[in-house]
Amino acid sequence: MKSTRRAIALTLVGALTATALAACSGSGSGEGDGESADGKTTLKVVSLLPGSEPEAIDAFNEQVKQFEDANPDIDVVPEEYEWKATTFAAQLAGGTLPDVFEIPFTDAKTLVENKQIADLDTQFRTLPYADKFNPAIIEAGTGPDGHVYAIPAKNVYGVGLHYNRALFESAGLDPDSPPTTWDQVREYAKKIADANPGVAGYAQMTQNNTGGWQLTVNTYSRGGRVQEVGDDGKATESLDNDGTKEALEFLQALRWEDNSMGSNFLLDWGTMNEAFAAGQVGMYTSGSDVYTSMVQSNGLDPATYGLTALPLDGDDAGVLTGGTLAAMPAKATDDKKAAAVKWIDFFYLNKLVDQDAAVKDAQTLVASDQPVGTPVLPMFSKEQYLENQEWIKDYINVPLNQMTGYTDTMFDLPLVGEPSQKTQEIYALIDPVVQAVLTDQNADIDKLLADANKQAQALLDQG
Repeated sequence: MKSTRRAIALTLVGALTATALAACSGSGSGEGDGESADGKTTLKVVSLLPGSEPEAIDAFNEQVKQFEDANPDIDVVPEEYEWKATTFAAQLAGGTLPDVFEIPFTDAKTLVENKQIADLDTQFRTLPYADKFNPAIIEAGTGPDGHVYAIPAKNVYGVGLHYNRALFESAGLDPDSPPTTWDQVREYAKKIADANPGVAGYAQMTQNNTGGWQLTVNTYSRGGRVQEVGDDGKATESLDNDGTKEALEFLQALRWEDNSMGSNFLLDWGTMNEAFAAGQVGMYTSGSDVYTSMVQSNGLDPATYGLTALPLDGDDAGVLTGGTLAAMPAKATDDKKAAAVKWIDFFYLNKLVDQDAAVKDAQTLVASDQPVGTPVLPMFSKEQYLENQEWIKDYINVPLNQMTGYTDTMFDLPLVGEPSQKTQEIYALIDPVVQAVLTDQNADIDKLLADANKQAQALLDQG
């Protein structure tokens, strides 16, 4: 059997994953509403999370205006939406997503196989940088026919440890010396919880498939893997590995021995960000890019924010990596596809490879006090990323001096992609396992994992 127990170097990012994404949706179906009364192509696109700060909305609207000024034949209609694995499939089937929507890296292959997203290859090939993407990244949105169906859009990340600097100080901890081991995370979590009654020193996502996602993060960081794929492409589930057991035992100890995880055990990506920004969580794990969303949608005070590398423990320990693709409904017309790729180029990608576009984008964001410079991983290459950062260095306004624990190591992270088969379905099976460990003091971890593993394997065997 060919094991998936291997770290993936940054320049060879492979099988990149999903993490909870911010997308936007509404009434777009990709068909039948493509032309407005004045002959323009109407293009409905994802904008920001519901409830985003007015300044973030102002910045987005300014970008829409810039695009429409440059493309007077296209009318962009922004629609708010938060992507959730538990609702996305129904929205896609029901035709309620916009013309351009965002999906996790892990979802594209299944959507192509099911003929649910449009072939964008012809339009994609018109981009001058189409052949410059990291091959593993562009592969995430490529179908078995070699055509590109979903275009890498943003937020290629490695998971990091996010922490509240103010809560560190309140517990007598040095916010410039964040934990580097899981034992230290446990120690710091208890100190934070003891010093701040009602606050979770450390918190864990547990629902809407994020429990499975984050337990996979915790597993990788301890050298385990939750799925193995053979040379024949057949996947075997391995939830009962030592890394997953250790991760759950860690949570069990924080919850029942230390009482350092607060009282809310039904958090997902959005509610975790909200709780962290409100000062109710001392530490948690998520993608390195989440700072931008918390500023835009949760009113995060930048002075309280810290980001450091995920603790790694044991042989083959790795950092889960993921990202976002832009896609369209399967029945999108050629006019809409052409308009969509122009928007994807303008809003997501051209600013990464063109200095003038990069500077203009940064100026627009800074004018509305929006984040510029949040750490992400290269879409193209390390060299291209560093050049881009040099272009916008005068506009970077995120507190990078509070993120050095992550940024000093980001190009050397042992990256590992998410499990490649039945990803979201299996994450949904894992959610109750994590919830049980946090709500039942007598939870039997071995039995919980054995049962979940059996169910997950049954899903894999269905093909």
